[in-house]
Amino acid sequence: MCPRKCGADRYASRGACGEGAEMRVARTMLHKWEEPCISGTDPERGSGAVFFTGCPLKCVFCQNKVISRGGEGEVYSPRRLAEEMQRLEQAGAYNINFVSPTHFTSQIIEAMDIYRPRVPAVFNTGGYELASTVEALEGYADIFLTDFKYGDDAYAAGLSACEDYVSYAAEALKAMVRVAGKPRLSEDGMMRGGVIVRHLVLPGGRHDSVKALRRVADAVGAENVILSLMSQYTPEFAPESMKSLRRKVTTFEYESVRSAALEMGFQGYCQDASSAKSCYTPDFSQNGRVKEK
Repeated sequence: MCPRKCGADRYASRGACGEGAEMRVARTMLHKWEEPCISGTDPERGSGAVFFTGCPLKCVFCQNKVISRGGEGEVYSPRRLAEEMQRLEQAGAYNINFVSPTHFTSQIIEAMDIYRPRVPAVFNTGGYELASTVEALEGYADIFLTDFKYGDDAYAAGLSACEDYVSYAAEALKAMVRVAGKPRLSEDGMMRGGVIVRHLVLPGGRHDSVKALRRVADAVGAENVILSLMSQYTPEFAPESMKSLRRKVTTFEYESVRSAALEMGFQGYCQDASSAKSCYTPDFSQNGRVKEK
């Protein structure tokens, strides 16, 4: 399902994503800290996030390590996921937001065949995808909220143990634009379809950030996606041995990348430096399910 192509029999063992055949969910919630067109501004509502356990990437600075590699999660059948999607809608979710869904794509499709949400379905990924997996979501995915983390594979290998990230991410992004089309927003500013590309500026990584944005523009055109340029890098999640990552991104680093993005013709969102706090990371210490209204 992912570019790792680990070949694991997940009924008998675990794949490179760390997961077996059973779908596991760490938490569901009305997530209020996604982009404004995803989470909205109503304090009683939010994005209906479903956080899945496991991840095919191995990012050293991951802020969700407790679920991406720590194994925190509860087994969900496709029917239970379908019921949870309904509960999220009833609680006021603007959309159903599948976070790190790649390794459970087939189960998610099965759940959506049981119950198709009346709100947009968001597939929220790290960008390291097979184009064929993305294309299998045609008719299911309305929005792709995808990272494009790196512009150079050597950088990706050092920080995410992924020496082929760039080429796979570019081809997957092309497939996302084919499946979801150009960005479409409703009159109230909520996203109904299209692709948001997230890029997190890393300390010392501004040159690679500019390279990554050029790769996005070359792959699909700056006008065909919404860019979310993030400054929320939080150093306490990085290993203490990696001194270069144990600081926040400077204003100069972020602004230089933002200027380059504007020159390339991107439009979208920028983050305030105050977002670089661990308090914005959801609490995965206990499994939770959103309460119905």
